Amino acid sequence: MALESEAAAVLMLRLAQAFEDADTPAQSAWKRIVTPAAKFWICKRAVEMSGEAIEVFGGNGYVEESPLARLYREAPLNSIWEGSGNVMCLDVIRAIGKEPETLHALLAELSEAAGDDARICTELQALRAMLGLPPEQLEACGRSIAQRLVLTAQAALLHRHAPTAVAEGFIATRFHPDWGRVVGAVDARHLDIDALLARAYPG
Repeated sequence: MALESEAAAVLMLRLAQAFEDADTPAQSAWKRIVTPAAKFWICKRAVEMSGEAIEVFGGNGYVEESPLARLYREAPLNSIWEGSGNVMCLDVIRAIGKEPETLHALLAELSEAAGDDARICTELQALRAMLGLPPEQLEACGRSIAQRLVLTAQAALLHRHAPTAVAEGFIATRFHPDWGRVVGAVDARHLDIDALLARAYPG
């Protein structure tokens, strides 16, 4: 959950920067392409994360006196308000089709942020391959493209800006083939858990 929160935060900060900075192809890509992808992914993950948060508190998290009960109940609304998940994914595909030059700028920025990390570079190659599908096939892969785009962007941003324990923890778990079916079902034996928790709960 700490990794999920940190990845969401760094993505939102990068998107905010895109809206603040002068308009360039890369900034336009963040605004036009990544924004709907981020809304799709973060809203879907909010449902999973709020459910996990309730488990942390046990029965106290479920009762109405706890704010978690309301957050859990209202989390699905995020995927409906201002555009459902499918609409967001279609918006990603439309934006890519209308402004392909901005996509190239975005992928170049992510590649630079990834540096020599082979795992992120592999994901970028897979993303490029998906984006190279014929137009009639892109729509059918909309959710997969949005998910891969967001995870790759988060990994690249964390690789550039976050402490090693955070970046390594995210990359090692999110790009593992068995990741994603159940929140937290990852092999944490090689993660710096103490460093992750210390960053999530400082002081």
